Amino acid sequence: MPGTTNRLPGGEKVPGISASGERVFSVRPAVASDAAGLAAVAALTFPLACPPTTTDAAKAEFIRVHLTEERFDSYLADPSRRLVIAEVDGEMVGYTMLVFAEPYDADVAAAVQLRPTAELSKCYVLPGHHGNGIARALIESSVDIARRNGAVSVWLGVNHLNARANRFYEKNGFERVGTKKFLVGDVWEDDFVREIRL
Repeated sequence: MPGTTNRLPGGEKVPGISASGERVFSVRPAVASDAAGLAAVAALTFPLACPPTTTDAAKAEFIRVHLTEERFDSYLADPSRRLVIAEVDGEMVGYTMLVFAEPYDADVAAAVQLRPTAELSKCYVLPGHHGNGIARALIESSVDIARRNGAVSVWLGVNHLNARANRFYEKNGFERVGTKKFLVGDVWEDDFVREIRL
């Protein structure tokens, strides 16, 4: 499918797809008014990234603590974070969140060798929109933002049992560099740490 790229006033890229019979998507920086939409997409997509052993109660608790509209209000107001959203026909279908900070986890700090770095904290796309380039466009836009803000690498954590996500990140240049723990409810899950050099 041919791609299209435009630029927003702030310099952010807006990748898209355009082909006969295909709906065009756009990628743009999130703004304060996007908090409710981000929370709705997060509530639907976070459970998809969890391993089969994660209970529904644990997923619901994580969403209640970390992915509410109020939490997204605070994320959007945080100068160390950048959120990017993807839309199809004006409807939000996915998002990413970058965090510009030194890794908070000792295992991550040891695994990620390049500094300064940014964490790709979240990258989610609604199930009905998988496989059409939206996730790749979100990654490309986020990596571009990280580069333009001085990062020399981007890292992420992904559950070690999430084969589809691991294939996707590896295909998009994120190499496995270590492991870490990730708390969902009261269970510590095992994540791979992946890093891309910018």
